[in-house]
Amino acid sequence: MSQSRRRLFGFAALFAGPAVWWGTVLLAPYAIMFMISFYSKQFPFMIPDFQFGNYIHLVSDPQYYLVLSRSLKIAFFVSVVAFFLSYPLTYFMVFKVKSPRVRLLLYVATIIPLWVSYLLRAYTWKTILGTEGILNSFLIWIGIVDEPIQLFLYNQFAMVITMAYIFTPFMVMPIYAALEKIPRSLLEASKDLGIGKFGTFFRITLPLTIPGILAGFTFTFCLAAGDFISPQLVGGPYSNMIANVVATQYGIANDWPMGSALSMVMLFIVLGIITLSDKFERIGRLNLG
Repeated sequence: MSQSRRRLFGFAALFAGPAVWWGTVLLAPYAIMFMISFYSKQFPFMIPDFQFGNYIHLVSDPQYYLVLSRSLKIAFFVSVVAFFLSYPLTYFMVFKVKSPRVRLLLYVATIIPLWVSYLLRAYTWKTILGTEGILNSFLIWIGIVDEPIQLFLYNQFAMVITMAYIFTPFMVMPIYAALEKIPRSLLEASKDLGIGKFGTFFRITLPLTIPGILAGFTFTFCLAAGDFISPQLVGGPYSNMIANVVATQYGIANDWPMGSALSMVMLFIVLGIITLSDKFERIGRLNLG
């Protein structure tokens, strides 16, 4: 066997395992779900078929528009809140903390909640915002209110706060990486030219961190849009998101074709968001370059 053939065989053997794993774990389930989305439901059976009735029902029923718009709206607000929490924190860690050890400690402390159970983190906020929770108890203790306030829990506000807390680390990580890559020579040159701190921030620091901001927004938005635990724990009766509807179709309704159609719609929406984010990120890099 020639040397070129040996190299070709080696590369094929190297990539065969990941390719088989990717096809089995990722591609095959999506293909099965896509196929089931065209099935028809005749209770209690799913009939293999090729019809667009499930997708037509999604387009014609306004309830799905309402749930989808609510999901996208809440995901957007979660991303905005996570951004305003993350950017000052990461800016402080990168530029104000001089000790690398302390900076690393703060960074680890920021992302360490990812090591804790998602359900536990969400339930913690239910305890904080509840009528007998820490927030209401504190307001009663300082005398602002005489009885517990019901507005803190079981509404979209509670969902945004809870998910912003849960997904903030996904906003911190890409912004932190983008801030660390900024050459300090650019900041020093801006200072030497007499540009103030605000001018340096808006002309140099912020534009150079746009790729990290876009990545953080993409992570946070997609994760929040697909969340179904927080709406169940802290959301109200009118706070169901698209993931809750999908779970209902697969579980209580036992309507797998409709659940698969909803899942495919969400999949294409997420892929579209990722594609747009990648496109804007490339345009930003070209403009900065």
